[in-house]
Amino acid sequence: MKRMHLRPRLPDWLREMGPGDLRADLMAGLTNAAVVLPQGIAFAIIAGLPPEYGLYTSMISAAVAALLGSSMVMVSGATTALSALLFSTISNLAPLGSATYINFVLVTTILVGVFQLAAGVTRLGRLVSFVSHSVLVGFTAVAAILIGISQISGAAGIEVTPGGTVVERLFRVGENIGAYNPAALSIAAVTLAVLILFAKFAPRAPGFIIALCAGTGFAWAIGGPAQGVAMIPPLSAPLPEFTLPDFSFANISLLAPGAAAIALLGLLEAITIGRSFAFRRGEGFDPNREIMGQGTSNLIGGLFQCYASSGSFTRSGVNFEAGARTPLAAVIASAVMGLLLVFFSPAITYIPYPAIAGLILYVSWRLIQFSEIKHILESSPSESVVLGMTVGAGLMISLESSVYAGVIASFAGFLWQSARPEVVVTVPTTMENGRRKFRNARAHGLPECPQLVTLRLDGPLYFGSVEHVEAAIRRIEAARRHHPHVIMVLKGGGSIDLAGA
Repeated sequence: MKRMHLRPRLPDWLREMGPGDLRADLMAGLTNAAVVLPQGIAFAIIAGLPPEYGLYTSMISAAVAALLGSSMVMVSGATTALSALLFSTISNLAPLGSATYINFVLVTTILVGVFQLAAGVTRLGRLVSFVSHSVLVGFTAVAAILIGISQISGAAGIEVTPGGTVVERLFRVGENIGAYNPAALSIAAVTLAVLILFAKFAPRAPGFIIALCAGTGFAWAIGGPAQGVAMIPPLSAPLPEFTLPDFSFANISLLAPGAAAIALLGLLEAITIGRSFAFRRGEGFDPNREIMGQGTSNLIGGLFQCYASSGSFTRSGVNFEAGARTPLAAVIASAVMGLLLVFFSPAITYIPYPAIAGLILYVSWRLIQFSEIKHILESSPSESVVLGMTVGAGLMISLESSVYAGVIASFAGFLWQSARPEVVVTVPTTMENGRRKFRNARAHGLPECPQLVTLRLDGPLYFGSVEHVEAAIRRIEAARRHHPHVIMVLKGGGSIDLAGA
């Protein structure tokens, strides 16, 4: 009898890492830590929470999801959609920022983790196959546009009411653009220009960090704070602590419906983002493993003062563009953030918001896959419709609705095509190799038999296609009234249901 050695098995990516991978992940992690500071604060405010909760979420939840998930470059954390959904779910139940509100948030986050783990155990990750490539491309484009527009106000130094659709956000920016701050705009421009130059002429250099330093240095050289340039506020929060929220039956009953909706949206975001970056990198992606990673990160995060998290397009885009190769980059970013909070929190206040906005504007532009959009529009009318529905819903309604609209459009297109299988007249003919084969009579100009009509069905014969198939047969029959015999070839018909039979 063999002895079993129960030893923890290291992830494949960790066992296969080389020095080059470690250097790339270190640079990407440092860059991501710098970018996530203002983002985490902003998202926490959107969720109605103190700023430190956004930073905790970007540390604890991100590290757990990176270690246990499937994506090599996706970074999890606080997101716009989940922050807004959490706010709308709990803001009517308790005063914002109160102890009760925070307790409800933590209970909801743990419930989100439980629901997501249940989805992973039941292997619902296979549902991701219903999200087509065109939907991913459209969702990525809308997310990039949303991220870019959300950063225009920070780059221009103007105050804009948050929230709303992409069109509404853009309209509000246009209304207030006349009040822009020249100093803020110049800081964002310098940061963006330095980043573009390094990306083009020195792609191996840590361009994001250099550009952020250049923007920060330029801001202080021109006296940015004195000219009204917004800086990162001082952070006085300690590191997150273990907190067990009030898990009474009343609280669970009150918060479970909202937690289920947040869990669903979070999984949809994470799987869509993870699969999108896996496609761009030519890697495999296991949706069920990602579901388990997201569920565990929310379950653990809810016990350490984090709120509901998912894959972050902004952080993932920065991670990808900064050259990350493995999930270690996200873990390094979390560790660096912890060190910054403990030792260097006063130095964080020297970073200007417009410099961060310049970095994120570059990331949002790079996320749009222009070549893929062109390829879809030129090659497939049906997929072009799916792409258009995805982008249109994302621009006019909301980011999460873009995926729903794209999936519905994909299903509608599939049903339309499956309900219209091809019925053609075929005749036997001799091929060049001497073999006999049935071929399309009309397409190849072949003479038909005057006594026998052979019909070939290419597509499923089920209740949805019966009417179309019957009409096609009747048309062929009407054109060949003197043919006494008909043979139906069902080799290409696939499955047949009762209505088809």
